[in-house]
Amino acid sequence: MSGLPVLRTERLLLRPWRDSDLPEFAAHNADPEVRAYFPGTLSRQDSDASAARICGHAERFGYGLWAVEIRGIAEFAGFIGLMNVGFEAHFTPAVEIGWRLGRRYWGCGYATEGARAALDFGFGAIGLNEIVSMTPPANRRSWAVMERIGMTRDPADDFDVPDVPDGPLKRHLLYRIKRADWKT
Repeated sequence: MSGLPVLRTERLLLRPWRDSDLPEFAAHNADPEVRAYFPGTLSRQDSDASAARICGHAERFGYGLWAVEIRGIAEFAGFIGLMNVGFEAHFTPAVEIGWRLGRRYWGCGYATEGARAALDFGFGAIGLNEIVSMTPPANRRSWAVMERIGMTRDPADDFDVPDVPDGPLKRHLLYRIKRADWKT
């Protein structure tokens, strides 16, 4: 489904998407806990459209959100990778690192492990100077991963996401890491 290179870590295979990933991706997108920090769950049709956008970005830019395979455990556990930020803010244009895994894969260090591989790729293969990440303040799991991979936050950078209604999902914390600060 996309032209991403394959990245390997100790336990993970970050690979291009396959059509066979779509049912499990839809199950993740239908899970209210997985989607707790998004406006809502997604229908199968909307989930498939999201996967198509993810693959289109990868084909266009040569980087994107890899499908995560956990060797010997799961053919598809979610995604981890790099995407262009799709809205205007004080820090854009920018490339964001992000992840979303099915609930049964939380708490195992997979997001951190895969994010480190994505940072290596971003700073090495594509030569980015900076990578950002963002999340609502309540999403402690995500900002804990951001901190574990060496990203830092300046509260002055926090922002309101455009086109998100007022409420707990509007305000986001912004984390950053520069190539010079990345330790492989």
